[in-house]
Amino acid sequence: MPISSNQENEDFFNDLRLREFNRLDRQKQVYLDYTGGNLYPESLINQHFESLHKNVFGNPHSTNPSSLLATKLVESARKKVLSYFNADDYYCIFTANASGALQIVGENYHFDADSCFVLSSDNHNSVNGIREYCKSRGGHHAYVTINFEDLHINQTDFKEKVDAHQHYTNKLFAFPAQSNVSGVKHDLGMIKEMQDKGWDVLLDAAAYVPSSRLDLSVIKPNFVCVSFYKIFGYPTGIGCLLVRKDSFSKLEKKWFAGGTVSFVSVNVDGYYLVNNHERFENGTINYLEIPAIENGLKFIESIGIDRINLRVKELTQYLIDQLKDLKHDNGVHLLKIFGPSTLENRGGNIILNFYDAADKTYPFEMVQELSNKENISVRSGCFCNPGIDEINSCVTNEELQKFYSSRDKTDYQGMLEVLGKMRGAIRVSVGLATNKDDLDHFIAFAKSLRNKGIPS
Repeated sequence: MPISSNQENEDFFNDLRLREFNRLDRQKQVYLDYTGGNLYPESLINQHFESLHKNVFGNPHSTNPSSLLATKLVESARKKVLSYFNADDYYCIFTANASGALQIVGENYHFDADSCFVLSSDNHNSVNGIREYCKSRGGHHAYVTINFEDLHINQTDFKEKVDAHQHYTNKLFAFPAQSNVSGVKHDLGMIKEMQDKGWDVLLDAAAYVPSSRLDLSVIKPNFVCVSFYKIFGYPTGIGCLLVRKDSFSKLEKKWFAGGTVSFVSVNVDGYYLVNNHERFENGTINYLEIPAIENGLKFIESIGIDRINLRVKELTQYLIDQLKDLKHDNGVHLLKIFGPSTLENRGGNIILNFYDAADKTYPFEMVQELSNKENISVRSGCFCNPGIDEINSCVTNEELQKFYSSRDKTDYQGMLEVLGKMRGAIRVSVGLATNKDDLDHFIAFAKSLRNKGIPS
């Protein structure tokens, strides 16, 4: 039985897999880690390598022929990014990854004693780390809690935290459009709500944009981070920070580097920063790989992001439906899926843990090892998002305070010894190359863990 009720759509994606991702079937790989990294289509690689083979590219910071060609293709890719996200009112700053984009905000946002940084507990560590910039400059920070039941942002706490920090001059709020762990899609209406109250908003869109439309003419966060390999697999090592032009001055760069200045002197301590995206593109950009971004976005457009979104929803629904009621013979549930019980406001990644017949958690390391033997690629651990893990593992603030105050450094085993609680989980994520056979393979793997105890 096809996953989709639309046979034409089912045939389309089956044909796409055969054309662009047939290496999966050749190698009998079951790839279910699309949130970790998307798979590149073969045509994108061929198209980009053909360009590298036939052209001569030079460092863009010049006016010679090879430099001008590189500049032309880089700027064409930049224009394509802005067009793809309908972001005419934004600068596109190319970075090494989404984390590099977030670092720009952390380093350059106006944090001082009259500033604050409020963020949701569901955030990637590259967002969490911005709090250290805020703290180091005397600013204040606070986390908004998420609900234990559905892992959505707790709206009561959200309003309380906002009201408590409303008096600060420079106020930055950060949250993910889609959780990189639970798949929860948070309310993008919070962006305008916060901006109407005088806040700047940083939106982490890295997990959202691979399967969802982001129209920056409709929602208008001040800062947005994106990672391109999450969307179409290649190239890795390139992301971008999208900065609304009327918010550009809120990032106060405190140094300069090659390519970021129009004039600089060594005899006099004077310099002029470039007044556009180049201000934050330190040194030589990745001019050999950036042109592939335009080709990758065109590839996604050739499929249609709304079509991808529907496909991911269908795949996710099928997987959840097949897993949620699995039980051991004694009636104990085999696994627990954390977060929303429905597909409403949920993306294509789910987080779960397995339990033995005595209702004890299988260590995620053990599940990972067993799935590896089946050639199944899933991800395990805490996924650089400690807020989700702490609430799912029911770790209290007192326990965390004791842990961090009792040692200067530790490892995972040391944490288990102090907390006495299992940490981590399994994340399964689907994408445009996933098919029903992949999901059935994982479902069969899950069923193989029924009626077994945890090895001693």
